[in-house]
Amino acid sequence: MKIYHNIFDYKRVPNAIVTIGTFDGVHVGHQAILKNMVKSAKAIGGETVVVTFYPHPRQVLNIDSSNLRFITTQEEKIKHLETLGIDNLIIINFTKEFSRTSSEDFIHRYIVERIRPAKFIIGYDHHFGKNRMGDFTLLFDLGAQYQFKVERIPVQDVENIAISSTKIRHSLQQGDIRHANNLLGYQYSYTGEIDHGSEIGRTIGFRTANLYVSPEFRLIEKTGVYATFVDFEGHIYQAMTYIGSRPTLTNEEYARIEVHIMDFDKDIYGKTIKVRFIDRIRDEVKFEDLKALGEQIKQDEITIKEILNSEEIMTKDDIKGS
Repeated sequence: MKIYHNIFDYKRVPNAIVTIGTFDGVHVGHQAILKNMVKSAKAIGGETVVVTFYPHPRQVLNIDSSNLRFITTQEEKIKHLETLGIDNLIIINFTKEFSRTSSEDFIHRYIVERIRPAKFIIGYDHHFGKNRMGDFTLLFDLGAQYQFKVERIPVQDVENIAISSTKIRHSLQQGDIRHANNLLGYQYSYTGEIDHGSEIGRTIGFRTANLYVSPEFRLIEKTGVYATFVDFEGHIYQAMTYIGSRPTLTNEEYARIEVHIMDFDKDIYGKTIKVRFIDRIRDEVKFEDLKALGEQIKQDEITIKEILNSEEIMTKDDIKGS
């Protein structure tokens, strides 16, 4: 996949199949659009072109930015797009000045003049341009004016629920991992660096690794114990992951992420791991003492192994291409 961080560097391709959006999470709804693009491009001997924005428009426009959390990092989003078979990715630097571009000017100056699309494919509720005034009707009219086709992908739903990044964020914040994964079409993950903790876990026979994740990508707010897989140096391990304030030990003010990788004894301080969440097995509990905590963790390990042994071990790319 060719990546352009400035649309004016883009090298025009014939029969471009184009879409635009932020694509946070690259969820099942996004995937339907992207896979349709790949199929359309192959049919006419063209190439796919995804136009996205960075930073996120809500960050730049300060729209509830203090509470804004992202499902995927920019790097993860790029990997997902590449796995799905996208040929060209244009990342537009989103600024306050750019936000004032009208919908019509955006299509004319940035899409028509720079890309010359043969076809435009968007989701059922997509809006674009200044104040999000552009929609399918406007795009259809502009297509007739500038001679490109327009296709709208119908709403994608799972369990009779229309998919959106907002709904996925809500599910993750509530700890409903299985539902979020169904909407995503892959296993939600945290990627972060292991740092040193208090090492109390060693005293009860369960060595844990403390995972640092940037606050803007920490969507899981529901404390408790989770069944997870860990990707590390090309291998996949079963793990239990705890998110909470450790009420039995220190009752800290902020929730930490502690990962116990099963059947694993390597020193990974300072290393980066990927933790893929499968299910939430119980709430955070304050135990009488370390012995009671240790006994519960033994039961948690049995439960988690039963869950993970029945799960599909996904590839490192997570999303399956078309």
